[in-house]
Amino acid sequence: MGNREDLMAGAKHCLYERGYGRTTARDIANASGVSLAAIGYHFGSKDALLNAAMIEAIGEMGEALGVVVYGANQVSDDPELRFAAAWNGLRDVFVEHRGLWAAQFEALALAGHNPELAKAFEDAQKEGRLGLAAVFQGLPEVPDNEEELARGTFYQILLAGYVAQWLAAPDQAPTGQEFLRGLRLVSDSVLGAGATP
Repeated sequence: MGNREDLMAGAKHCLYERGYGRTTARDIANASGVSLAAIGYHFGSKDALLNAAMIEAIGEMGEALGVVVYGANQVSDDPELRFAAAWNGLRDVFVEHRGLWAAQFEALALAGHNPELAKAFEDAQKEGRLGLAAVFQGLPEVPDNEEELARGTFYQILLAGYVAQWLAAPDQAPTGQEFLRGLRLVSDSVLGAGATP
């Protein structure tokens, strides 16, 4: 790898191990085996590097989410069983990427004081929502339209809430069956039994 790629790998490692706010430029340089000066040369600043590393790592984690949901889509022809299986399977992704999930929540809290970070998250929102809409439907991609963005937004909210609960108390995070039960209850109370979107 070249210095730029080494820096990205080192920054991602630091995000997982140290989090967003506690990672220093020296931490990244040590983890990547590259000089401190290379950070400025390739990325302009430590924050710009961390922001780029965060977005790239989230994309890689999204691929892991996709594999789990794709597998759940093979479980059954019943959409309810697939839905529950997907959320049960995502627990393994949470465990594998715990450090990144925590760093992401930490970075979100800091984004209000960091315009570059806020912009990086803003730029990634639409792509993330369309990606989730595709993944949960078992499709390679979906069209960029209001319907798919709404679907992706719904899944994004569920995912963020699930991760927050899991980070706070893993043993109390809901199972896929509990997710499904909640979805049924909310759908019935909001849309009425048998209603279509």
